[in-house]
Amino acid sequence: MSTTCATGRHDKHDVYAAQCPCRGVLDLLANKWTALAIGVLEEGPQRFGALQRRLEGISPKVLTQTLRRLEDAGFVDRTIYPAVPLHVEYELTELGRGVAEPLGALRSWVERHLDELWEGM
Repeated sequence: MSTTCATGRHDKHDVYAAQCPCRGVLDLLANKWTALAIGVLEEGPQRFGALQRRLEGISPKVLTQTLRRLEDAGFVDRTIYPAVPLHVEYELTELGRGVAEPLGALRSWVERHLDELWEGM
């Protein structure tokens, strides 16, 4: 399904087209660390250390890359508080809160159907 580009930068958006910018957004949102980070951020603003503790198994490098990509795409805001030591918090933007619902549904679906999925693997 394609839609007309509201920004006027393209004739239409078609995620199936090789050169459509939609692919980059889909790539970001389909990443497991993105889906999990957005889930944690639904709980409210979080510091880097809290995110890393909650997202068991993520390296600091991958978490940093994930948060930067989410911030660059407009899903996450980063706020720096001038304190000693420096205090940085991450939180979902309106756009991030909007995508949190479908990603939450996907996470829930995986948890509900994991036993069925493992039977077929």
